[in-house]
Amino acid sequence: MSRAKEAGQSEVVRQMSEASTDNPWQTVSTETRYDNPWITVTHNQVINPAGNNGIYGKVHFKNKGIAILPLDEDNNTWLVGQYRYTINAYSWEIPEGGGADTSTPLETAKRELLEETGIEASRWTEILYAHMSNSVTDERAYGFIAQDLQFTTAQPEETEALSLIKLPFDEALDMALSGKITDILAVTCLLKAAHLLEKGII
Repeated sequence: MSRAKEAGQSEVVRQMSEASTDNPWQTVSTETRYDNPWITVTHNQVINPAGNNGIYGKVHFKNKGIAILPLDEDNNTWLVGQYRYTINAYSWEIPEGGGADTSTPLETAKRELLEETGIEASRWTEILYAHMSNSVTDERAYGFIAQDLQFTTAQPEETEALSLIKLPFDEALDMALSGKITDILAVTCLLKAAHLLEKGII
């Protein structure tokens, strides 16, 4: 690595270490505007970082998001297709779901993979922890790679009308890179897995 590049990286590290991480927001009041078993929407009166009065809407997710990328010994994977009500469009994704804080992310991942695909796995690797759309929601998400697979019968929920396809991992990655997969959790897990596979870590 050149000295100029090393110096540039050192400057970035210095700036990051000097950045203030204190909370510049003040909450004056909070009012629940909507609540159901999955989300709570609150309307907050705030004082913003400039010291002015303002408002902030927040969507609290009661469940954590979970995504699973199953990989067999030949690096094939599985995609789940379903019509997403919120975007009014059909979406191809890796197996995903949500779990309450009474279960661990891994427990939820095992359940969701079995429900959506009928796949069980004996080797699990957590590859992702992320905040989803963090300007409006506090949703947390976890991503896993599942390997050493066994196959049984899928058990989808009544709200899930699912399609399931098996394809090479590289084809799924190409779908993410070309925009055919737009679900951000699926895209992120596919990109992270590609990096880990290239480095020989998984």
